Amino acid sequence: MNRITVYERANFEGLSREFTCDVPDLHELDFGNCIASLKVVGQPWIAYTEPKYEGEPHAFEEGEYPSVGRPNSFSALRLVHDDLGDPQITLYERPNFQGACKVVTEETNLAYGYFNDRVASHVVQRGVWLLYQHPGRGGWHCLAWPGERLADYKPELNFQARLSHLHTGGSGDIKGGTLGAVGTQEGTWGWTWVAVGT
Repeated sequence: MNRITVYERANFEGLSREFTCDVPDLHELDFGNCIASLKVVGQPWIAYTEPKYEGEPHAFEEGEYPSVGRPNSFSALRLVHDDLGDPQITLYERPNFQGACKVVTEETNLAYGYFNDRVASHVVQRGVWLLYQHPGRGGWHCLAWPGERLADYKPELNFQARLSHLHTGGSGDIKGGTLGAVGTQEGTWGWTWVAVGT
C-alpha cells in the first residue's frame, strides 16, 4: 500500500501522522507546517509549501528521510497515483502541437541532439515529467502530469524554445528534496513552474 508517514521532528521523532491519500490542507488535520522528517512506502509523494497543492513542490520517492530540505514548511501532500513504469511525452517544435515532433520515453538531454531549445508545446501520454530550461537539469523547470496538453510554452510558461532537458519521474528517478525555489503556479494536476536552486 502507498503511504507517507510524517514526523514533527527530525530523525522520526515527536508526533506523527500516516496518510494513504492526497491531503490538500494539512492545517485542517492540525499538522500543517510542522513536518521535519518522513518515510515513504510505494509510489512517490509531492509535498507543497501551500495548501491546495500550491507553492514550492518537493518530491519524495520510497525511502526514509530523517530530515527534509525545508522543515516545518509543508501544507499539502499529493500521492503520485500515475504509473511511472512506462513514461512517454511528445514534444512539438511549434505551438499548438505543430511542426516536427519528438517522442521521449526516458531521461533525455536535448542539448546532444537536434531538438535542443526548439520545443514550443507538448503532450504527456504517460508518467510525470520534469522539463528543464538548461542541460543537466538546470535553470527553470516545470512538472508535467499525465494527460497534460500544453499548447504554447510562451504565454503559459514564458519557456518558448528554451527546453533542454527532460527527466521522468520513473522508478528511482524522483529523489527526495526540493524540486525548485519559489514562484510556482499549479492547476489541478497541471503544470508547476519553479526555479532551480534556492
